[in-house]
Amino acid sequence: MITQYLARLTVGVVLSISAFGLVHASGPFTNCAEYVKLGTPGLKGEKLCRTGYALAHNPDTKTPFWVAEHLTAEKASSARARSNDFQPDPDLEESERAELADYKQSGFDRGHMAPAANMRWSREAMSESFFLSNMAPQVGAGMNRGIWKELEEKVRQWAVDREELYIYTGPIYESQDFQTIGTNKVGVPTHFYKIVYDPLQVEVIAFIMPNQKLKTEDMPNYIVSVREVEAKTGLNFLSKLKKRIQDQIEVEPAAALWDLN
Repeated sequence: MITQYLARLTVGVVLSISAFGLVHASGPFTNCAEYVKLGTPGLKGEKLCRTGYALAHNPDTKTPFWVAEHLTAEKASSARARSNDFQPDPDLEESERAELADYKQSGFDRGHMAPAANMRWSREAMSESFFLSNMAPQVGAGMNRGIWKELEEKVRQWAVDREELYIYTGPIYESQDFQTIGTNKVGVPTHFYKIVYDPLQVEVIAFIMPNQKLKTEDMPNYIVSVREVEAKTGLNFLSKLKKRIQDQIEVEPAAALWDLN
């Protein structure tokens, strides 16, 4: 499997410059150019290119800094069965990754950042979505199996309705003194963020949710601006858009343009 990843990383993919001022992509995400087309959110972490997403992994928390996806209507409409083959990431050193034992009896779910249901278009993408590098400890009832699951379902419907979306997801740690689980001390996030950008309508919506049991009907309460997510994570999203476009769409929360019903 590692050989397959290395092979993918050697394939050259060049992005053309668009009306929004996008520039060429290169480096460790060469074959993941589709997912970082609008910019790599940050420089920190181990860069990992997958069939269905790209991510930067944090060796201190054993969770991602960020995970990037490009979800099209075709991908979102696929119906491959869920694989459930949870496994540690084979491309990470054992000392820097989460193990299955860390989550066992921890009281937390293995929360996908790039959802398995977004990967039904490919057997390999589905399998790779279950790497623990794509996960973080998440409260189960009312969060991973509640409001967060509902948000993921809405995003897939938006992808069908809007044709394509760029999605960024990850954990937030409000302080360095965070809770951990397991012998590898996997960091438990205080919050999770998700940013969804529509390149056709040039619209974006962002969420920050505390890692706790929440009421699904309160989802609009967790809509924030992209700039708020950036302030809490130190990341820079949509950086390859022209600055005037970023300033137009990132400063204020945008709920009215998106169907949350």
